[in-house]
Amino acid sequence: MDRLYIFDTTLRDGEQVPGCQLNTVEKIQVAKQLELLGVDVIEAGFPISSPGDFNSVIEISKAVTWPTICALTRAVEKDIDVAAEALKFAKHKRIHTGIGTSDSHIKYKFNSNREEIIERAVRAVKYAKRYVEDVEFYAEDAGRTDNEYLARVVEAVIKAGATVVNIPDTTGYCLPAEYGAKIKYLCDHVAGIEHAIISTHCHNDLGMATANTMSGVLNGARQAEVTINGIGERAGNTSLEEVAMILKCHKGVGIETNINTTKIYPTSRMVSSLMNMPVQPNKAIVGKNAFAHSSGIHQDGVLKNVQTYEIMNPQDVGIDDNAIVLTARSGRAALKSRLHALGVDLAQEKLDAVYQEFLKLADKKKDINDDDILVLAGADRSQNHRIKLDYLQVTSGVGVKSVASLGLLIAGEKFEACASGNGPVDAAIKALKKIVNRQMTLKEFTIQAISKGSDDMGKVHMQVEYDGHMYYGFGANTDIIAASVEAYIDCINKFKI
Repeated sequence: MDRLYIFDTTLRDGEQVPGCQLNTVEKIQVAKQLELLGVDVIEAGFPISSPGDFNSVIEISKAVTWPTICALTRAVEKDIDVAAEALKFAKHKRIHTGIGTSDSHIKYKFNSNREEIIERAVRAVKYAKRYVEDVEFYAEDAGRTDNEYLARVVEAVIKAGATVVNIPDTTGYCLPAEYGAKIKYLCDHVAGIEHAIISTHCHNDLGMATANTMSGVLNGARQAEVTINGIGERAGNTSLEEVAMILKCHKGVGIETNINTTKIYPTSRMVSSLMNMPVQPNKAIVGKNAFAHSSGIHQDGVLKNVQTYEIMNPQDVGIDDNAIVLTARSGRAALKSRLHALGVDLAQEKLDAVYQEFLKLADKKKDINDDDILVLAGADRSQNHRIKLDYLQVTSGVGVKSVASLGLLIAGEKFEACASGNGPVDAAIKALKKIVNRQMTLKEFTIQAISKGSDDMGKVHMQVEYDGHMYYGFGANTDIIAASVEAYIDCINKFKI
């Protein structure tokens, strides 16, 4: 079997999604899970972009053992210096540097020419090589770069010492046959190509990221750059779980990965929960409907032989058909076991706190699902907030004005306010604004029910503008008005005041 290396960029490209930013502790949690999953390379961040990214690369380097830790840079010496400093504790380190190669980038982004771009690319690789042996070069917008010129760039950077060459379809523009032909052209026309690994990095703007990645792999690429759940800028990136399971299902291709596929589902749920990024129900492999059958014909076939309509065993991706059903009668052991199955291991003190919240929720709901307990497990992120909701009371109805009164605890001191509004959420937020007297504007308000039913836990995502900056907040509660207020408070706690 041939080997495909899995390069996970959830913590770099994936984290660029608005509202999905993680703190360093959460990034370490994801990185450790990626190590358990079996990824070969973890792109931990873009160190020069912010002190937070720089620190996260350092701490992730300390936290994981065998995967290569990669740091992104531009083809700029200062970027490379900072990346090398951030990687100083990594057991296996890689600098990922590069520059745009399409005519559009060369002309409009760099105001340059083809020859100068090659010189800058070579210079960056050589400079990075002073710090690390493993240097990856990315030819940004390679998907729209002329193949002959791209081959010249790739040949030059390999001669300069690049060990991996990344061919990104940055805008998600290529057709699968086109992208595969591009990879094959490089394999056939670049002198010294055998001294480097060709990598795919595909975006999903036209819904072809996975198809393009597989076309690249079938034509000679031996590294795939992916994210958990396919998260990423705009329409996202290639999904790790899709590539891993395609190769597992199609063994005749003769290519394997190091991915422990039974860890896919827990990793998916962890990333979804920490990033407050719901997984669409019909998402391949990890969506809640991925192994559901509603058609009578399908149900009949599955009952007779599961292989009639399922090409994968749910257990192969970590979905347990015989999961313990959690109710108000469940004990700590059952909760701990289910959280562990979802990739979350809590210290006893934290488990005790989550268990108490679990019991409160279980009294309100008949059944507790995986999303519910992941929300509960992540709820402590708000415990250290300066501003907390103390109480909320709302009067609302048809033909009457909605009125809300609420209390806030701000640094331990209690404040109260009352307001009317166009609906209960509007009234509650107006009362909140009376206490937190700031010029802030609600820009986005999204409500998501986790499952079905009037007793369901609701998630609210908010985007608030304050002092020229955008802040993202999250709230979860069986009371959607309370969840909305909690999301708004979450935004306010992030204000740079």
